[in-house]
Amino acid sequence: MAARQPFTDLDTADEAVRSTCDDATTCKRYATSKGYWTDPYVQYFVRSVGERKAPEINRGYYARVQGMNHLLDAFLRKTKCDCQIVNLGAGLDTTFWRLKDENLMPRKYFEVDFPMIAARKIHNIKTKPPLSKPLIETHSTDSLLLDGHSLDSDRYCIIGADLRDIPGLDDKLKKFHLNPELPTLFLSECVLVYMTPDQSSKLVNWASVTFHTAMFVNYEQVNMLDRFGQVMIENLQRRQCNLAGVEVCQSLESQKERFLKTGWENADALDMMTVYSVIPQDDVARIERLEFLDEKELLQQLLQHYSICWATKDKLKLGLSQVAF
Repeated sequence: MAARQPFTDLDTADEAVRSTCDDATTCKRYATSKGYWTDPYVQYFVRSVGERKAPEINRGYYARVQGMNHLLDAFLRKTKCDCQIVNLGAGLDTTFWRLKDENLMPRKYFEVDFPMIAARKIHNIKTKPPLSKPLIETHSTDSLLLDGHSLDSDRYCIIGADLRDIPGLDDKLKKFHLNPELPTLFLSECVLVYMTPDQSSKLVNWASVTFHTAMFVNYEQVNMLDRFGQVMIENLQRRQCNLAGVEVCQSLESQKERFLKTGWENADALDMMTVYSVIPQDDVARIERLEFLDEKELLQQLLQHYSICWATKDKLKLGLSQVAF
């Protein structure tokens, strides 16, 4: 029997990154329980609502979910759903079920994450009928592939892979019929920041080289050089979470630059304070009545340190560069 390899610093760092998946899902579960937005599926991934989250955290997640959904839905409208979506570092995200309910399904929805997280999600789907039923309804044949680290149906696929291993990622996505000729949307939320700038550049370059008509939407930290940013970094380091790609998070310009240097035709970026001010304000007014927020400045600081950056290339001339807020 082969000797077990000793744990390395990379193992510890990867484990810390995996734990951020639980953090995000727990925060989303709590925010939806307070009525910030509706997600009937997140309860099947996190049993209890858990301890109270501060109002500024709930509003931050609200802005994140609304902002990402706005660009995702706009891409689906531009392509008339004749497209595919690849959610990189998807965690326990429930977007597939939302799109099914809203009749906004792309041709196929792919999710990629660490094999351990993929296995956990697959187990939840297998054991929870409200999750498995929509999947079966969108599948036309008997041959639903389910194994430890992957799930493949006609319209939904989960792959366990390491995003730093581009050849491995490419092989697995091709095996499950990702089509380079179809318009493709890539989503990533607080994922690239845990990769070195070189690794994340290689990933976004692979996406731009492989797909001629595509959009990449990335949510993560920004303005990390100031004192507030430094405190965020220190808090994460205490949990062994090293932001290996933090230098790309210096500014909105550095966020856009990553895409413009790797073959994308257009790139734009907004901090989340701006996103919060341009998403439908009647709904913002509604969620602001849910909980009293004592420190408005703290919310503002928090939102100024996260951003959404989106990049496009558009050989099919679908008007993807017009997708914006």
